[in-house]
Amino acid sequence: MPADRAFLAVADNDPLPEGPAIVSLARFQKERDELLARGEKLGLRLEASESPELIGADVHKIALIVLNVPYFRDGRAYSWARLLRTRLHYKGEIRVTGHVLRDQVAFFTRVGVDSFELPRPASESDLEAARSEISHVYQPSVDGRETIWDLRARQRKSPAS
Repeated sequence: MPADRAFLAVADNDPLPEGPAIVSLARFQKERDELLARGEKLGLRLEASESPELIGADVHKIALIVLNVPYFRDGRAYSWARLLRTRLHYKGEIRVTGHVLRDQVAFFTRVGVDSFELPRPASESDLEAARSEISHVYQPSVDGRETIWDLRARQRKSPAS
């Protein structure tokens, strides 16, 4: 889905707005107690070099994690999204922003990304079409889709019609 605009991205030196805000990991680490005590939803922006493990136990207090992709060939955001969903059991929204190509949308969705903030805005129907372009998958992932191997095994077990 397209990114929810309720969250406002805030630079490290800017004052926080009323309402939900997205801050950098550096600002979060510096102002952690104040940010969590605000009583507003908090978003956290991670650069490609910043592992979600740096958030620690506070990961479940963050409503939105934004993973920045500096250029389309940088695959760390895939790893960070999967790590958030599988190892850290993060249930909040994961958003990808930056240099993301349309054909990467389906792969990001497979590893747990919920929304996208793309350089060129895309409608919900465009994103849905991009998500459904891959009809069968080889590898298991957090989306729980049946793999080609599982499908073939199931077909071998079913009686011939």
